[in-house]
Amino acid sequence: MVYTHESSILVNNAKNLLGNEGISVSVKNEHVSTGAHPHLAYMELWINHDSDYVKAMELLATVDCKDSLKDWVCSECNETNDPSFEICWNCSKEALK
Repeated sequence: MVYTHESSILVNNAKNLLGNEGISVSVKNEHVSTGAHPHLAYMELWINHDSDYVKAMELLATVDCKDSLKDWVCSECNETNDPSFEICWNCSKEALK
């Protein structure tokens, strides 16, 4: 197993990332229904060839990179913005790059 998450979107994103690099993968727990407890059975992404492990882990290191992104402060109105915003939510000024 190289990746697991409760979100099928993130697991499928990781699956596509690896597949685009020629790494064969399998998804486990994709169709598991846990009823009222959806967080008990996370989807798992497994590589099919052990020789792809190192490359897969290097690629997947980029999947959860949001932790490395920081909020930014608008130079126009001094409002704090989430790193996903390219323009200030308050005054619409573009983020400085």
